[in-house]
Amino acid sequence: MPGRGAWAQDSIATDTLAGRSGKLLARFLAPRHSMALEPLKRLFGDSAKPFTFFSMRPFAEKEKGKVGSYRLGRWPEEKGRLRAATYANPEGFIEVTRENADTKVSEHFRLRDFITHDQQNVWPKYLVLREPLLDKLELIIDELNARGVPATRLRVMSGFRSPQYNERGVGRRGGRARDSRHQYGDAADVFLDEDGDGKMSTRDLLKLAAAAEAVERKYPELVGGIGKYRATRTRSAWVHVDVRGQRARW
Repeated sequence: MPGRGAWAQDSIATDTLAGRSGKLLARFLAPRHSMALEPLKRLFGDSAKPFTFFSMRPFAEKEKGKVGSYRLGRWPEEKGRLRAATYANPEGFIEVTRENADTKVSEHFRLRDFITHDQQNVWPKYLVLREPLLDKLELIIDELNARGVPATRLRVMSGFRSPQYNERGVGRRGGRARDSRHQYGDAADVFLDEDGDGKMSTRDLLKLAAAAEAVERKYPELVGGIGKYRATRTRSAWVHVDVRGQRARW
């Protein structure tokens, strides 16, 4: 899988705009593609399934770990820990405001589903999010329903995690990986919650992980990590899903 979100930026065409799932409703344009924003809006803005095109803020706008008043921290590459091209610094950030936070980025997901769980009163916020992740999550919902498992949505427990937020959980038992894919906008911890009680059973945990496996078999270009986590006293069971470009299981 190409690094630096190339799939998202270089494949904008009518036949791929909605992704493999056919349910994507947004595209995130890297700063180098900002000139394409207005033509894309004119071309697709009035379609039967309207899309939102976001022009990202350049990574270079981050100074002393912040964009504006929003704290992001430092990515591994900035610390000299570039282990592979897929761990390179993001090209830019999606600006999330109070006004656009509820924008649908796919049929079942909104921008606010993926923002980091801190700095509640700081706006605008900044987010890294990649379309292949949204595509994979939508395909998992389809796969669950095809298998007779009711799934009107997946709840996102954790989407994008800024490096400064991710760092808080590094080293703890069952905690976060130092180079977590959540920092790159292509990972989410999700769970099924059809009855709205905020919990997922072990049985549904296994069904969700199996659906994710099936999606990867059908769409190998969306290969990535699948991790199963059983419930704790304070949290539901959940499944980690990412599109890192190589198979990982835990």
